[in-house]
Amino acid sequence: MLRHRVIPCLLLHNGGLVKTLKFREPKYVGDPINAVKIFNDKEVDELIILDIDASREKRGPNFELLSKINREAFMPLGYGGGISTVQQVREILNLGFEKVVLNTSALANPALITQAAAECGSQSVVVCIDAKKGFTGKYSVYAHATGKSVSREPGEYAAELERLG
Repeated sequence: MLRHRVIPCLLLHNGGLVKTLKFREPKYVGDPINAVKIFNDKEVDELIILDIDASREKRGPNFELLSKINREAFMPLGYGGGISTVQQVREILNLGFEKVVLNTSALANPALITQAAAECGSQSVVVCIDAKKGFTGKYSVYAHATGKSVSREPGEYAAELERLG
């Protein structure tokens, strides 16, 4: 029998945690360190942290904050946001995170997926696909960093990503 896993996904915006509706109007919900402590107490299976500003602002991960988060966490962690090089992937994993989450960089540079998976293992590389329903009712891949839909069908894109590693 399959066991259900609880994996919250926290969105970082301007150093705090937010919730959004349809990628818009982020509402502050708390401090990331306090949230990690709460999820420790709740004994969640894993925690994913996504910096929703990093790629749009063309900056890399905040390694200092990630180090603080990792020191507080008692569950496996994944991080995404502003990752554009294998060196950044290595550094995040060396901080103690088990997974990196690629999104914008996967669209811009699909080779990064293959390189990171080859060097760090495919179990450590996750690609997040944002999808948005168009006016025709069909879904397409949505690039949060640019705020535009990409003319790709999410299922076909997911199959391509799997082939990349």
